[in-house]
Amino acid sequence: MNTEQLAEALATAEVAGTVREAAAALRERYAPLCVVVVDAFDMRAEPPAAAGERCALYLGASDGHCWQVTQDPTQAAGLFISTRG
Repeated sequence: MNTEQLAEALATAEVAGTVREAAAALRERYAPLCVVVVDAFDMRAEPPAAAGERCALYLGASDGHCWQVTQDPTQAAGLFISTRG
């Protein structure tokens, strides 16, 4: 996911009614990228890749088994989305 796509993803998420609706829109737009709704409290120590007024996006990398937050867009296999906490 490049910078332009990340900005577009944030704009898509920001206009959705709820974070779950945002996740559904992102899944549809960026398939086969995995999109997971997470609690803002669980992400409190992680810097978001992009943040708006209503939600925050984090890039997720996976080794095929475990997921982790990454700042490297070339490793992104998914997006974590949370409300702004």
